[in-house]
Formats: sequence, C-alpha cells, structure tokens
Amino acid sequence: MFSIRKATFEDAETIAHIHVTSWKSTYSDLLDERDLSNITYENRKALWETVLRIRKKDQCTFVIHNEDKVVGFISGGPERTKRFHYDSEIHTIYLLDEYQKMGLGAILLKAFAEEMKSLGKKSILVWILKQNPSSRFYERYYAKPVGEEAISIGEGSYKETAYGWESIDELLRLMN
Repeated sequence: MFSIRKATFEDAETIAHIHVTSWKSTYSDLLDERDLSNITYENRKALWETVLRIRKKDQCTFVIHNEDKVVGFISGGPERTKRFHYDSEIHTIYLLDEYQKMGLGAILLKAFAEEMKSLGKKSILVWILKQNPSSRFYERYYAKPVGEEAISIGEGSYKETAYGWESIDELLRLMN
C-alpha cells in the first residue's frame, strides 16, 4: 500500500538518492557518460535541503512511500520561463526503477495538479529531454508538446520538449 504526503526537510537525503539514481537510469541512453555523471548525490542533497528548508508557498514537493520507504517524488511551482501561457510547472518527478509502471507516477501527478489548483493555478507545463520514453506518460494524460529548446548538461548540448496541459481541471477529470 502506497501513500503520498508533502515532503519535509527530513526527506532531503532520500529525495537526493532517488533523484540521482533515477536520473542515471533514465538518461543512461540519452546523455553522454561525462554529462550523466554531472549530477552527484552531494549536490542534489544540498539542493533538496535548500528547497525543503525554504518552502515557498507557491511551490510544493510530494513524496510517495510504502510502509517503510520513500520511493518517488514530484516537485514544482510557478512556470519558470514566462515564455508560455502556462502558470505552473513540474520541475522534477522521479520514481525508483523498481516502482515504475505501477501507477505511482499518476498518483504524484494528481497530487501536484490538485495542489496547483488549490493555489489558483489553471495550467501545467513540464520539460522532458527529447527522445525520453517517459514522454508517453504525459501523452497518456493528453499533454501536448508546446515548445522545444536546447539546453546544456555538463559539456553536452541536448534538446528538451515542453509538454503542457492547458486545463488542470481537464487533467484532473481524466485522472478520476
């Protein structure tokens, strides 16, 4: 049995572990090895300690866990680029490999959408690396590709695709 809750500062270490582990397994075929190793446990732990210590009211992080451990998380807040007509954005969503394809991503997505709606947000954007097979997860819930841009990771240059839901209400209807 899995449950979801808002992350606390005490979750920073576990979130960092999931972030790095999932990053490396998800992107092993998409990134050059030197760029893949650019993300480290130490820098992710420092990042998550900062994010969870500051706790801005328009941002959220949720963790999903079974009885004994956290197995995934989602975080986000306002859309960061201000180039799109979307008002919220998923910044990260990761699950440990052995917990993928069990419906847990959908539970995280729904919790995030409900939180953004409660904050008065109307739409959601998410960026994913082009060629990432996880794009099918977003497409399953009718997210539409709305933009593309080049990004740098380490020494490499890659392309990302922005997917969006124009209506949080519609996304939540699909998920119920």
